Amino acid sequence: MATLDDVSRLAARLPEATQGERHGNRAWSVAGKVFAWERPFSKADLKRYGDAPVPAYPIVATVVGDLAEKEAVLAAGTPGIFTIPHFDGYAAVLIELAEVDETALEAALVDAWLAKAPAKLTQAYLAG
Repeated sequence: MATLDDVSRLAARLPEATQGERHGNRAWSVAGKVFAWERPFSKADLKRYGDAPVPAYPIVATVVGDLAEKEAVLAAGTPGIFTIPHFDGYAAVLIELAEVDETALEAALVDAWLAKAPAKLTQAYLAG
């Protein structure tokens, strides 16, 4: 089971990643672009679940390169990685920290960072 502190620790390993705040919650950025953020459910999100069980908090959203990558990530069926209708048409997935293992969380954060980091940083990271 991962925590928000694990997200902070893993994100801090990425070059020039910074932690800040977005809508009163933690967010992680590179070069001024948010690549991951704490994403509590809104009342509308909760209403859409109806009687179905709601994923446990905390939840983190991470960007992906594009909608095709999002579909591939979701198709992989990694426990804890999912989406909701609010994210339809948006290149990001949600991660239920209580369900994801650290390896999958780190991979999602690296992919998100790669999607937002400047080319010079990504090239250096991938070469190292």
